[in-house]
Amino acid sequence: MKRIVLIALWVLALATGAFAQQGRGAATPAPALEPGASQAEVDKALLAAPAPLRDQATVIKWNPANWTYATLRKGTNRLVCFDKSGLPGQLPFSIECSSIGNMDRITQNMRFESETDRAKRQAALDAAEKDGSRAKPEFGSIFYHLMGQDQATARTHFTVAVPGATAASLGLPDSPKMGGVWIMNPGTSTAHLMLPGE
Repeated sequence: MKRIVLIALWVLALATGAFAQQGRGAATPAPALEPGASQAEVDKALLAAPAPLRDQATVIKWNPANWTYATLRKGTNRLVCFDKSGLPGQLPFSIECSSIGNMDRITQNMRFESETDRAKRQAALDAAEKDGSRAKPEFGSIFYHLMGQDQATARTHFTVAVPGATAASLGLPDSPKMGGVWIMNPGTSTAHLMLPGE
């Protein structure tokens, strides 16, 4: 029962947001670009964004020298999108969007992912998880990805952050064996819901 209620609430939240965006009547113009930003950069970063949220999303650009970012366009909703293509530790084509409230987590992710030695990267992640310095994402927030070797072959992938969640706390399985929604990395700040086929 807990599982059905959780999934129903999640679907309702997504649907309500989409209908609210579509039902406004006249479309709100997209925010202006910041000085020095190009429309092409913004358009590429928005490829992973859900259509109802795209026009009002914030768009940033990473500086891999110190993992700070510049704002290319300041949006009016809570979605932030960015292009990670070809940055250290990223695929040649990689776009991501998530809640603006996840920026501490996303910045940490960019730093950790820039370590190309898999064992060192995992050791650093495990240490941050253990000592409590790992930033937690917003519970229930979505990470949208569009990634691949190039845009033509890129695939979409999204996860729902549920930091600290376990099978006992959510009433969902923590393995994909049941064929439905399941919790990956349960009990950690990285815990997230996976959907079949994702």
